[in-house]
Amino acid sequence: MTSFRAFLGVSAPPLSSLGTTASFPTLPNSLTQRRLCKFGVKCSYAEAGTSDDSRSATIDVVADVKNERIVVLGGSGFVGSAICKAAVSKGIEVLSLSRSGRPTYSVSWVDQEQMKRINGEANVVAVNAAKDFGIPKFILISVHDYNLPPFLLQYAYFTSKRKAESEVLSKYPSSGVVLRPGFIYEKRRVDGFELPLDLVGEPLEKVLSAVENFTKPLKSLPASDLILAPPVSVDDLAYAVINAVTDDDFFGVFTIEQIKEAAAKVKV
Repeated sequence: MTSFRAFLGVSAPPLSSLGTTASFPTLPNSLTQRRLCKFGVKCSYAEAGTSDDSRSATIDVVADVKNERIVVLGGSGFVGSAICKAAVSKGIEVLSLSRSGRPTYSVSWVDQEQMKRINGEANVVAVNAAKDFGIPKFILISVHDYNLPPFLLQYAYFTSKRKAESEVLSKYPSSGVVLRPGFIYEKRRVDGFELPLDLVGEPLEKVLSAVENFTKPLKSLPASDLILAPPVSVDDLAYAVINAVTDDDFFGVFTIEQIKEAAAKVKV
């Protein structure tokens, strides 16, 4: 019998995605998180001074075997599909849920009220449903704040993200995970066209990482991270999620650099 280990919620930043993806390790009430397997092991032994007269006995061994299984909301999207791929490569069973069989994008999503419903309310509903269903961990892909001034952070995109974050951290205080990437890059198909985001993101990430020590004093300036925040590859973000799924001590809010560090631990 298997069980869901995590539910994962992916909300990608506006520069890299218009969709909302969610994934979390889950544990339904009717299922157990670990499978108990009973093995019969035959052991032979001889007492001291005995050469031929040996006895044997059967020992019952109970092994606690974890079944890693996750649900990914928005698994057909740019970020969600990368998470599904990374999870499968690590032997994790994946259930992907999305509004349709393939990603769809609509300009109406730019509408403020629609943005609140998609990025805020929908994720809040998912968090509460996961909690009610007994899911042990919820992972939300949110967004970096780019060191924007407070009045800009009042826009629906950011307020809805922070609302979802608060729900995750309140419902899962010792297991909830919030990842805050900035610009996410890799080759991406939109409406049949391939956008080579990696041609911009990868060299920019290397340059900004190389000059990080020199640009640190500038990070205190308002909105400075619109230029100075290093991009994150979608693969690094996906592997950071896998780290969160498999490590019970991995919880809380994670910055761009912490996302990369988490990814490095499981990319081997």
